Amino acid sequence: MSPILLVPGYQNSGPGHWQSLWEGTQRDARRVEMPNWDFPHRADWVEALDDAVAACGEPPLLVGHSLGCLAIVHWAAGSPREVRGALLAVPPDVERPDTLEVLRGFGPIPRATLPFPALVAASSDDPFMALDRARWLAEAWGARFVDLGPCGHLNQASGHGEWPLGEALLQELM
Repeated sequence: MSPILLVPGYQNSGPGHWQSLWEGTQRDARRVEMPNWDFPHRADWVEALDDAVAACGEPPLLVGHSLGCLAIVHWAAGSPREVRGALLAVPPDVERPDTLEVLRGFGPIPRATLPFPALVAASSDDPFMALDRARWLAEAWGARFVDLGPCGHLNQASGHGEWPLGEALLQELM
């Protein structure tokens, strides 16, 4: 079984977040620790992800949430390292005018085809990314697109702890 690298977003994933729960239940799953969760810097996050991938004994599966998805996409644009695939859950649109200033450094969002299998899971009522835009980015990345329906930003604030559908999607990538 491939290692699983969990790549949380801005401000990390708290103890009840689905990524944190997966860290406790998915064999070989571990969190990529970013240098600064509250003031993310793209180059630092990409470097931390690269270090985590390099430390794996075999190509891992990447599981990004929110800003972690964009860290993965930026990393993929410049890294020669191999991964088995990526589950990109509710990436944010950091190019919107209402984006938090602290997140703007993750723009512009790369549009190149990802060099590994990927799946973009998006919510129809995500406050940080319009569904049509998420679908368009998935197409640009060469990723399979999954419309999750109305589930907010797929975090604790939107009522999500466990995420069984996400586990099923992860199994598809395995």
